Amino acid sequence: MLLGAGAAVAWAASPARALLAQIAPAPLPRNVEALLAQLTPAEKAGQLTLMAAAWAGGAATALNPAGAAANFDGQLDEVRRGRLTGVFNGNGVAMAKRMQTVAMTEAPRNIPLLFAADIIHGFRTVFPVPLAEAGSFDPDLARRTARAAGAEAAASGIDWTFAPMVDIARDQRWGRGVEGAGEDVLLSRLMATARVQGFQGTRGLAARDAVAACAKHFAAYGAGEGGLDYNTVDISERTLREIYFPPFQAALAAGVPTVMASFNEIAGVPATANPWLLREVLHDEWQFGGLVVSDYTGDEELIAHGFAADAREATRLAFLAGVDMSMQSGFYIKHLPDLVAAGEVPMARLDQAVRRVLALKVALGLFDDPFRRIDARREKTQVRTKTTLALAREAATKSIVMLKNDGDLLPLPRAGQRIALIGPFAQGQHDLIGPWNVYGTDAEAVDLLSGVREAVKDAALVTVVEGAGIDAPLPGGIDAAVAAARAADIVVLAIGESQRMSGEAQSRSDIVIPAAQQALVAAVVATGKPVVVLLSTGRGLALSGAVLGAPAILVTWFLGSEAGRAIADVLFGVVAPSARLPVSFPHATGQQPYHYGHKNTGRPNGPGPLAEYKAHYREFPNDALFPFGHGLTYGKITYSALDLGGGVLAADGTLTVSATVTNSGTHAAEEVVQLYVRDVAASITRPVRELKAFRKIALTPGQSTVVTFTIRRSDLLFVGVALKPTVEPGRFRVWIAPSAQAEGVSGDFTLA
Repeated sequence: MLLGAGAAVAWAASPARALLAQIAPAPLPRNVEALLAQLTPAEKAGQLTLMAAAWAGGAATALNPAGAAANFDGQLDEVRRGRLTGVFNGNGVAMAKRMQTVAMTEAPRNIPLLFAADIIHGFRTVFPVPLAEAGSFDPDLARRTARAAGAEAAASGIDWTFAPMVDIARDQRWGRGVEGAGEDVLLSRLMATARVQGFQGTRGLAARDAVAACAKHFAAYGAGEGGLDYNTVDISERTLREIYFPPFQAALAAGVPTVMASFNEIAGVPATANPWLLREVLHDEWQFGGLVVSDYTGDEELIAHGFAADAREATRLAFLAGVDMSMQSGFYIKHLPDLVAAGEVPMARLDQAVRRVLALKVALGLFDDPFRRIDARREKTQVRTKTTLALAREAATKSIVMLKNDGDLLPLPRAGQRIALIGPFAQGQHDLIGPWNVYGTDAEAVDLLSGVREAVKDAALVTVVEGAGIDAPLPGGIDAAVAAARAADIVVLAIGESQRMSGEAQSRSDIVIPAAQQALVAAVVATGKPVVVLLSTGRGLALSGAVLGAPAILVTWFLGSEAGRAIADVLFGVVAPSARLPVSFPHATGQQPYHYGHKNTGRPNGPGPLAEYKAHYREFPNDALFPFGHGLTYGKITYSALDLGGGVLAADGTLTVSATVTNSGTHAAEEVVQLYVRDVAASITRPVRELKAFRKIALTPGQSTVVTFTIRRSDLLFVGVALKPTVEPGRFRVWIAPSAQAEGVSGDFTLA
C-alpha cells in the first residue's frame, strides 16, 4: 500500500533510479535558472533550510522554545554564507529588513529570504479559533477572515503562513483539533478551499497583501491512536482516500503552493519519509507542483521513530521521499552536500527541490522586490483596524453555538435585571484569543465583563465573582459565588477549558469540565436561579452533571479579539445564534473516537431502549449527547413537506429534493439546513449518514421557505473495492434535517 507494486520493486532495487524517473523540473525565469546553475551544493542545501527566527516575535519563543537558542548575529552570518532560505515567527519588519538587507547586499548570490509565520486564526487582529469558525458553516466568512489575517501578516513582512490545517479530527481528546474544521469531510473541504483563497487573495501571490498558504499536516495527523498528539496512525488506504485526503485535494485545487508533512507514521512509515505519500500520491497522482516542507524537526524525529539510525540517514530518507525543505533541524545544510557528493542523493533531486523553493520566491514577487512586504508604515497602520476588528466581532458572533435554551431564557433583557457573572472566564484578559497565536495577545482582547457592561443599560447591575480557578478551587470561592447568584436575577456562568488545554501537545485523557468548576456549577445551579452556561473550549466536551441542568448553554469556544462583545451580542439578542457544532459532543470520554458518520455494525441497537447484544455502551446509546450539526436559534424551527422529485436519480441526471422550513417563533433566526444521505447497501459498507450539502437561510418570525438541494451521481461516489471512486445503483436514504442525528424529514430514492 505504501509504495505500489511497481514502484516498490524499483525503489528496492535503486532508490535513486526510481526517483530520477519521476523528476520533472518546473521552469524558472531565465535569470533565476541561471542563478540556480551557479549555486554550490552547500548553497543549494541552504535554500532548503528554514529555521525559527532568533529574533522572535510575540509568543514564538514560548511556542517553539528550541528557536530561542539561536543567536541573531549568528543567524545573520548564516544568511551571509548562503546557508539559510528564511526564518519563521520572527519579530516583524525591523527584523525582516535587517535580514533581507544582508541577504541582498552581503550574501554571495543575493537570493531573497523567505519570511514565514504561524498565522492560524489571525495576526494582531485575532479571529475565532478555526474549529469555532467552522461552526459558522459559512465558508465565505472563513475566506474573509483569512484574507484579513493574510493582509495583516503581509503588512508586517510575512510571505508565507503555515495554515490552513486541514486535518480531519474525530477524536476530541486530540488537542490540535482546535486548528481544523472538525469531523466532517465536506465541511473540511469547503473550509480548506476558503482559507487558502483568503490567505492568498485574488490578485496573485506577488500582491503585497498576499501570503502563500500551506496545507497541513499530510496526512492523517488527526487519526493518532488514543487521540494522543504525534501518535501512531494505522488505517486503511481506503480511509485515507475517503476521509483524510479530500481536504488536501480541495486545498490543492484552490491553488495552495506548499504542503507540510505530518509528524505521524502511517502503517509503520513516518509521513516525513514516506515516498508513497509524498511522491506517488501528492506529486504523481495529484500533479502537485509545489514544495513540501517538514514540520518542526520532523526529519530529525525519524531517529526517535526508529526509522533512521542517525541524522545523515534521516536526511537521506526524508529528502528522497519528497520533503523539499527542512524546518528547524538543520539536517539538510549539514548532510545534503555530503550525500550528493557520495552519490546517495542525485543532484537532479537536489535541483528539483531548490527549483520548487525558488519558484515560490518568484511567485511571491521576491526576486522583483525583496522588500515588497517589509514596510514599517504598513506594519503600523494596517493591523487592528476598525474594519478588521468589526470582522472579528462578526466572526465571533457567527461561531457561537446554542446547545439548549429551555423556557426561552435567552436572549436576556438589557435592562432591569441584576446579572451575576460567575466563573474563571467571567473577567480578565486571559484565555480569550485561544491557542497557537503568535502575534495577538489577550491583553488587546475584550473580556466578557467588559462586553456585558457595554451592552446593558445599567452596568452597576452587573456583578462578577470568580468562584473557582480553572483547575483548582479558590478559598471561599463557592460561597462568594452562591451569594452573588442569590442576589441576582440571572446568572451567567463562564466555565470550561483554558486555552492551554487545547492545541499542539495538549491531548486530554478526560474531556470534561475540571472538577473544581463542576463543584462551582453544582452549587450555583442549586440556588434555583436561572443560569446561562458559557463554555470556553477548543474541542467537543463530554458534559455531565449540573452543567446539563442549566436551562441555557452556549459554546463560546475561544473567540479572539472581540470575544466579550460578541458573546454579549448573542446573550442580549443583538445577534441571534446561528452556528452549529462542527464536532460531536459525546456522552462520555470513553466514546472517543466518535463521529456521526460511523458505520452501522451488524448489530445496531436501533431506536428505543438499549437492548442486549447490540452495539452500544452499557450506559448510553451509540450516538452523541449533542451531535454534529446541532445548534439552536432564537426562533422555533420546524421541517415539513419533503419532496423527493419522483424518487429516481438517473445515472447521468439530477434529482431535486426539497423541504419546507418554518420559523414559528417570535424572533428572527438563521437556520443551517443540512442534507444527509445513506447508501443503504453497497459493496463497501457505508456510514449511517454523510453530509452532502447545507444551506444557511434567514427566516423572519412566521416565515416559511422551501429549501431545495440537487443530488447528482457524483455526490454518491465512494472508494470502492478497487480503491477507485465508484457508485452503485440501489436505494438511498435522504434526510433534510437540522443535525446529523435529527430526523427532520426523510425518505428514500433510487439510483438507476
